[in-house]
Amino acid sequence: MKKKSILNLIKYYSEKNDVGFRNEAYQIAKDFDDAGDYQLSEYIMALLSSTNTFVPQINDKFSSFFKKEVTSKDSLFLPDAILQDFMGVLNAISHNVGINKFLFKGKPGTGKTEAVKHLARILERDLFSVDFSSIIDSKLGQTQKNITLLFNELNSFSYPDKLIILFDEIDAIALDRTNCNDIREMGRATSTILRELDNLDDRIVLVATTNLYEHFDKALIRRFDSVIDFDRYSIEDLYKVAENTLNMYLNKFKFAGKNMKLFKKIIMQMNPKLSPGELKNAIKTSIAFSDMNTEYDYLKRLYNTICSNASTDLKVLQQQGFTVREIEILTNISKSQVSRELKEGFYE
Repeated sequence: MKKKSILNLIKYYSEKNDVGFRNEAYQIAKDFDDAGDYQLSEYIMALLSSTNTFVPQINDKFSSFFKKEVTSKDSLFLPDAILQDFMGVLNAISHNVGINKFLFKGKPGTGKTEAVKHLARILERDLFSVDFSSIIDSKLGQTQKNITLLFNELNSFSYPDKLIILFDEIDAIALDRTNCNDIREMGRATSTILRELDNLDDRIVLVATTNLYEHFDKALIRRFDSVIDFDRYSIEDLYKVAENTLNMYLNKFKFAGKNMKLFKKIIMQMNPKLSPGELKNAIKTSIAFSDMNTEYDYLKRLYNTICSNASTDLKVLQQQGFTVREIEILTNISKSQVSRELKEGFYE
């Protein structure tokens, strides 16, 4: 056993990082297995499998297909329409009648993957994502074999009602089989997924995400019990996301001032509309990059970042609904000069 592995085990144990501890232990078991010490390897795996969690079979190549995800404890904001569908998914799973396959579609950053993590937390299930890069193989026919192996493992799981499987960005192997630009190998891979989804243990919850829904294979769409659209954020919904994000970061960056009236005007000027993820990043970056000696520098940065019609023209800013004081913040031009130039322009 490597010294690094021992140190990692102690580190994860001291940090109470169960996921890290288990992943390291799995790797140690695999190292013993590769070295030919099968008995010790199986003993370690037996210890790990004594708890009600998922343990991939290390003797199979596809043990690397799975990655255990940490369920989210952060707050999740979803517009009412999406939230109602999310609650519907929870209800459907709780009924235990075999409605277990769901497709979350939407642009990147709309909260699809985060919603799956919250789903696992609420249902108290282990969440595992599938690494499609390790499934797709350049050898002819191997991708289909890997898919079959993956589903065989899922269907042999001892506690299927304690598991959620995430196929994040499933479009990596689920393109339209009729697309003439698609290679035949990937078309056969999609056909294999169709067959395996039909045979999936209905106690296992499977959630797939995609941002290429329009290119999705129609037969594959029919395999899912429900398709949830995450592209339903109004500008008011995005402002709520922005407000929550701003409040969170203002608690960390004490030098930044709070001006919610100006902040809201900037968000409402946003064009084109960003996704929630993009908007959060824009707010975080604007605050992090701002001058510590300038209380509202982040608002100026945010305006220039998210508004395609951002301007330094005082008349344009006034037309956009900004007050003299707000224009001062956005341009670093004194309020008296702003007022004077706007009056002079009025009489021209």
